[in-house]
Amino acid sequence: MITIDKLLSPKKEFSNVILFDENDSFNHLLLNQDQEAYINNEHKENKRTFFTFNHLSHWLIVIIYPIKKTAHQTNEELRKIGAVALDFFDKEYIKNINLLSNASKEETLSFVEGVCLASYCFDNYKTDPSRLIHPFDHISIIHNDIEIDEINHLRIVCEAIEKCKDLVNEPVCTLNAEGLAAAFVNMSQEANIRVEVLNKEAIEKLQMGGLLAVNKGSIDPPTFTIMEYKPSNPLNNQPLALVGKGLVYDTGGLNIKPGDYMNDMKSDMAGAATMASVIYAAARLNLPIHIIGLFPATDNRPCGNAFASGDIVNMYDGTNVEVVNTDAEGRMILADALAYAKQFNPSLIIDAATLTGAASRAIGPFGICAIENHAGMYLGDLKQAGKDVYERIAEFPFWEEYDELIKSEIADIKNSGESYAGMITAGKFLSHFTSEYPFIHLDIAGVAFNEKKKSYMGYGATGFGIRLMIKFIEKYFIQK
Repeated sequence: MITIDKLLSPKKEFSNVILFDENDSFNHLLLNQDQEAYINNEHKENKRTFFTFNHLSHWLIVIIYPIKKTAHQTNEELRKIGAVALDFFDKEYIKNINLLSNASKEETLSFVEGVCLASYCFDNYKTDPSRLIHPFDHISIIHNDIEIDEINHLRIVCEAIEKCKDLVNEPVCTLNAEGLAAAFVNMSQEANIRVEVLNKEAIEKLQMGGLLAVNKGSIDPPTFTIMEYKPSNPLNNQPLALVGKGLVYDTGGLNIKPGDYMNDMKSDMAGAATMASVIYAAARLNLPIHIIGLFPATDNRPCGNAFASGDIVNMYDGTNVEVVNTDAEGRMILADALAYAKQFNPSLIIDAATLTGAASRAIGPFGICAIENHAGMYLGDLKQAGKDVYERIAEFPFWEEYDELIKSEIADIKNSGESYAGMITAGKFLSHFTSEYPFIHLDIAGVAFNEKKKSYMGYGATGFGIRLMIKFIEKYFIQK
C-alpha cells in the first residue's frame, strides 16, 4: 500500500506534481515564466493536459484536469488521471511525489485515490523478480484543507479494497471454502471483529439445505462465517445485515457451463469478499454502526453425488425448492443466509452477489443492478451514495407479475425462472427468504472482475461496491 501523508511544504528530494483545473491560470511558484507560457500555449492550441519536466534529480509534472458537468464526474475523471500518472511514475522509476493542488480537497483526494487503487498488483505467482518491482510508494499532500483523518480514511478504504481483491484473485486451488473462512477470521482479528465459522457438522445441524445441496458435488466441506462488528455505543438499535455469496468456484454443476464461461469463476465469491471487506473497513474506521455479516461458502462442481435438476431441497426456513438449474446455485446458498439473518432482527438486509449473467448483459460493466423489497428509502440513499463515489446502481422493477415466473407445480418455489428477466427473478427468489424485512439485492456480476485492465480498477478483481457501501453507511445509514 502506498504511503500517504500531509506536509506543510514540499520535500526537496521528491518529484513535484501540480494539479490545475482547465479554467486555472497555470501559475505556480515552482514554474518559471517559460514553463508557464509553454503550458498555456500547448493546452490552448493542442488541448495537451500532461506535462513533464526532467530536473535530473527529480521531476516536475503538471496535470490539467477537466471540469465535468457534475462534481462526481470530475472526481471520477481525477481517479482515472491518477491511474495514468502512476503509469508515468513507474515508467520513470519515480518513487516519491509532493502533490501540490489548488483543487478542492474532494478533487485532490480523488486523484490520490486513483493512484492508490491503480497501484494494486496481484503478483503472488510471478517468479521473475524483475516483474515484482513496483517503484512508486509515497505521496505527500500539500493542501491546507485536507486533514490527516481524511487521509487515513482514504488509506483504510483502499486497504480494504486490496484485501477484497487479493481474495477474489486467488484461485480455488489455494482458496477453497475453508480457506475463505480462514481469511475472514484473519481480517476480523486484525480489526477486532467478532467472528465465528460454522463447519459442515454445524451447518447440517442448522439444516441449511441450500448450502448443503450445492456442496454435495464438492470434495471440500462448506463453511458459514458470521462476522459481527458492534461498537460500544452503536447508533442503530437493530443491526445492518450484510450477506455475501461465497462461491469459491462455479462450474455450473451438472448444468455445466461452457469452458470459456469458467475462466473467471474463481471470482464467484466476490460478493462475500466485498461485504466482509466493508465490515473490515467499518471497524477500522470506528463507524458507530452495529453490523452483522453472513457468508456461506462452497464450490459448485459436478460429480456422482452432485445435486441435480429435479431435486427438491428443503431450505433452512423450511421452504421446499424445486431445482430446475444447478447453475442457479448462488441464490440457493444466499437464501439460507438471508433466512438466518432474520434472527438478528435487522433494520435492513443487503446482499451482494455475482449472481446472474442477466445483470451484466443488461447494463454491462458500468454499474450494479439492484432490486429492493420494503426498502425503497434505503435504496434511494444507496443510489445517491453510488453517484457520489461513481459506483453507480441501476434499479430494476420488482412487479408482482415476476412472482409467477418462479412458481413451482410440485414445490413451494423453483430456483430459476424463464429465459428473460433473469436478474429480477433471482431477486424474487431471494426476497422469499427475507419475509417483511427491508431488503436490497445487489447483483455485481458485471463489475466484480475485469478481464482486461481498466483504468484505476486494473485487471482482475475490482473491489467494486466497497466505496459505495462505506459512503452509504457514513452519509446516509447513520442518519436514519
